[in-house]
Amino acid sequence: MERLRSLSRLLPRRTLCALAQGLTPGARPVAACGRAAHILGRSRAAPLCGPRRPPVAGEMHRFRTSDVSQATLASVAPVFTVTKFDKDGNVTSFEKKKTDLYQELGLQARDLRFQHVMSITTRNNRIIMRMEYLKAVITPECLLILDYRNLNLEQWLFRELPSQLAGEGQLVTYPLPFEFRAIEALLQYWISTLQGKLSVLQPLILETLEALVDPKHSSVDRSKLHILLQNGKSLSELETDIKIFKESILEILDEEERLEELCLTKWSDPQVFEKSSAGIDHAEEMELLLENYYRLAEDLSNAARELRALIDDSQSIIFINLDSHRNVMMRLNLQLTMGTFSLSLFGLMGVAFGMNLESSLEEDHRVFWLITGIMFMGSGLIWRRLLSFLGRQLEAPLPPVMASLPKKTLQADRSMEMKHSFRPDGPGSSRSVLTTR
Repeated sequence: MERLRSLSRLLPRRTLCALAQGLTPGARPVAACGRAAHILGRSRAAPLCGPRRPPVAGEMHRFRTSDVSQATLASVAPVFTVTKFDKDGNVTSFEKKKTDLYQELGLQARDLRFQHVMSITTRNNRIIMRMEYLKAVITPECLLILDYRNLNLEQWLFRELPSQLAGEGQLVTYPLPFEFRAIEALLQYWISTLQGKLSVLQPLILETLEALVDPKHSSVDRSKLHILLQNGKSLSELETDIKIFKESILEILDEEERLEELCLTKWSDPQVFEKSSAGIDHAEEMELLLENYYRLAEDLSNAARELRALIDDSQSIIFINLDSHRNVMMRLNLQLTMGTFSLSLFGLMGVAFGMNLESSLEEDHRVFWLITGIMFMGSGLIWRRLLSFLGRQLEAPLPPVMASLPKKTLQADRSMEMKHSFRPDGPGSSRSVLTTR
């Protein structure tokens, strides 16, 4: 008894129950466990060690591990913040686990992974759209927006989108089924977002380019170049977004089956199918809708391409200005070098007189001014001579003169061509020449 009490501080409950069973081989497992619980003074030992069949080795451990793993996966499953919009514009928000959401929608887990940056796919009569941070699932009855928080979408979601889906907005596809309105609203929002980015970048880039290319400024402002570099990077990102958007729409336009799959109500409602077979082709309407937004994206791409061309042209102008400044500095350096050479060349006379050699010229004061004048005049003449030589070397060469042919040879060539053109080639050739004339 004292040994069991001492072991209770060191061993867990199940191990202690197993020891109790081993100490009392003739008793039942329940009695042994009850005795151990009575010794330990714990009332919760009996439920953990209740009557059961003799377990196979490792069976209980596997069962409890699977239960724990399932509970862990259920607790770790991602939770989506879902905003639901119906046909009348009513909005409801709730949170739901990913497993429950794709089971209710009849989708697979991979359908809600949103792996691509821009994608429009259909699965089980559902349209799954992603435009970077905007993730949506469209059904014939409602539109689901997933994880809209911290994305600055509240104004568009709760003010503009409900009225557009209810028919109060300016949507072209209002008479068509609900999925047309939902797709147009999402495409219109994304096009307006890209247009807003371009409208912000365009004046900044134009202003920076005007400041850099202004002829009043002889030097280039480095701060302006840094701003232009940042704006050029943002413009490249915008061009990439527009290109991905165009490619995702073009993939659908190239396949008729995908256009048919986007028409959800056509296959779920038999009346809509009868109307479409009677004269309203929903696939053509979907194609027109996507082509319209493809053209808008193409216009944005052209505007961004024009901005890119302006940046490239301005960079070439900046490089030309920098080259001209560098050439001016090199020419000035060369002129100063030639002046230094001229002075040093005629300065040898002063060096000769500065030597401590005695001659009769030191006594005459006029010799100093004479030698000094000769030094400066000679240096000036040599410098001017070198400058004229430099100017002749830097002049642009004249284009080569084409040798002009004499008029007699030109007239002889023309007469020979006329003779060859009227030469008969066979019987009846003269008649054909006359008819052609």
